[in-house]
Amino acid sequence: MKIHREGTTTIFVVFTALLILNGVLFFFLPKTLWLVNMAVAALSFFFFLFTVSFFRIPKRTHTPGENNIIAPADGKVVVIEEAVDNEYFKTKRLQVSIFMSPFNVHVNRYPVSGEVVYNQYHKGKYLVAWDPKSSTDNERHSIVIRKEGHGEILVKQIAGAVARRICNYAGVGKKAEQTAEMGFIKFGSRVDLLMPLDAKLQVGLGDMVQGGVTVIASW
Repeated sequence: MKIHREGTTTIFVVFTALLILNGVLFFFLPKTLWLVNMAVAALSFFFFLFTVSFFRIPKRTHTPGENNIIAPADGKVVVIEEAVDNEYFKTKRLQVSIFMSPFNVHVNRYPVSGEVVYNQYHKGKYLVAWDPKSSTDNERHSIVIRKEGHGEILVKQIAGAVARRICNYAGVGKKAEQTAEMGFIKFGSRVDLLMPLDAKLQVGLGDMVQGGVTVIASW
């Protein structure tokens, strides 16, 4: 298991802050309150482990496929519906939304290979990620990948009530390589896939999926 580069600064800051907190309590709290010191130390240890685990990149075998649309993120499928996309396509698309809890891996991956033809950041609110309005009202970053011979797919990284930073590594004109890193969202959020209506779904509502591994649909 590796630690994602986006976590380096956060992990260092958390470690330093917890070290200072525990040091201050150890030197200034009366010895009679040693149980408080022990409790804070234990909580600090588990919080630090949680922070490190959030930025983990587990070792796994990805499953790219020429005709497959692969999950762009780990999490739970919370939406499967036909929805009108007012941002890019201006028509109905098949939408699959994946909710990422703070305990999921938060690396986002390209679902297909192709050319990035659209890349747009949108400021917005921080509604809870499972709110239907989060797709259009929350802070988000949208990219469209055009796969020759198949069509276009829109991938939308959406911030949640806790997630306040979306990292996106795509750029218009750049090549997207299926299962390669597309970005990262810090501390819980959601990713939407908007696919052609004739895409053949391979998942159901409530399914748990793995980024770069689970086949969401096929062309």
